[in-house]
Amino acid sequence: MAESYDVVVIGSGPGGYAAAIRCSQKGASTAVIEKGFVGGTCLNCGCIPSKTLLASAHTLLMFKNANLMGIDVGAPVPNWAKIQARKNAIVTAFRKGVTGLIGSHKVKIIPGRAVVTVPGQIKIESDAGPTEIEAGKIILATGSHPIEIPGIPFDGQTVISSKEALELQQIPQSMVIVGGGVIGCEMACVYAAMGTKVTIVEALSRLIPMEDQWVGRLIEREFKKLGIASLTSQKVISVDKTGSPAKVVLEGGQTIDAEKVLVSVGRRAFIDKETVEALNLQMDGPVIAVNEKLETNAPSVYAIGDVVGMTYLAHGAFAEAEVAAVNATGGNEEIADYSLIPRAVYTFPEIASVGKTEEACAAEGLDVSVGKSFFKANGRSNAHDETIGEIRVVRDNSSNKIVGVTMVGAIVTELIGAARALIGTTEKITEISFPHPTVSEVLKEAAEDAFGLSLHNPP
Repeated sequence: MAESYDVVVIGSGPGGYAAAIRCSQKGASTAVIEKGFVGGTCLNCGCIPSKTLLASAHTLLMFKNANLMGIDVGAPVPNWAKIQARKNAIVTAFRKGVTGLIGSHKVKIIPGRAVVTVPGQIKIESDAGPTEIEAGKIILATGSHPIEIPGIPFDGQTVISSKEALELQQIPQSMVIVGGGVIGCEMACVYAAMGTKVTIVEALSRLIPMEDQWVGRLIEREFKKLGIASLTSQKVISVDKTGSPAKVVLEGGQTIDAEKVLVSVGRRAFIDKETVEALNLQMDGPVIAVNEKLETNAPSVYAIGDVVGMTYLAHGAFAEAEVAAVNATGGNEEIADYSLIPRAVYTFPEIASVGKTEEACAAEGLDVSVGKSFFKANGRSNAHDETIGEIRVVRDNSSNKIVGVTMVGAIVTELIGAARALIGTTEKITEISFPHPTVSEVLKEAAEDAFGLSLHNPP
């Protein structure tokens, strides 16, 4: 007789393991099926390894600029083997930690590829042979994979995805990055700091095109200081790998030499076709269609994370996991406003935003006021020599409420959670005491400025 569980989660990334743990906490017998490493893309070849490499790059740049802080040191040299070993050790430790965490909540981890054959029935293919289990409810959390450009296929050596970019054995002399979004810009910072000649080619008119224009322009300017060339409104049409280095051919005929070509034009939901066909799942283009409760059209089947394509963020998957887990265990919750899930980019400088951008407000025809505050006017930012960037707070004049916050600067990814709490508030920000001197004061000044109440901005 097949094993039976109240809830079975397919995929153990941030959404998957969070959903499984929450279901177990609510008293459901729960299993999670994983065909690769526990932790999914985020832990193994995404968030954690990329931020570890970025931390090493940031440290290297700090040493290069140490003389500005009155510290005399020798010329720093990256030890790439040690940097990679440190990254791998951190990933391995977290993988073991998440595995132990899942087990501590009495959730069974089942290795293998899962295929839902009929509602409530799951076939598992593994090295130990095929097995079947039964599930009262199923949560699909199978993640995503890098998008491949037609005509420029990944070969894992010259034309690489973000996965290979995190695992290079040597620092390349040159790299062309196709795509100026989050992944492309973060990897540009890593390798430029290490000494690679980096060129970003972005088809749209600016880097980080999902944010306001001023963000992309500021980032492009700062990237230039790091030695990163940004070619916007340009397209790569082919890569000639007959020689070494390869030649990247742009639409206008220009060619760029590149030892490595990183294609980072986004990610696409990874969904098992057999499962889609067996359940007759309704699709919304390349992603699974769900309602506000994260239910699919198949009874008792939910979907979360990258397979529903709403955020492609680990913390977005966490938020969806909460809703799906509650509903799979008898609750009745709906997903909140997706614009309130913060967006974060760990470039040099960092980018973070929540709520509506200025451009989104303009597209909606909203009458807004924009408060601004600059890190160059902040005491602690000057003390740390991290004065690049600004914070903008958008106020809807009709409701007198804050509707969006966008930040560019050092450690803004740590401030954006506090900024989320400002969405929907009024001038009561003046009643909150921020420690002085802290970088967080820039957020308060920008919020006050949105109401015309800033103490430290000239009128």
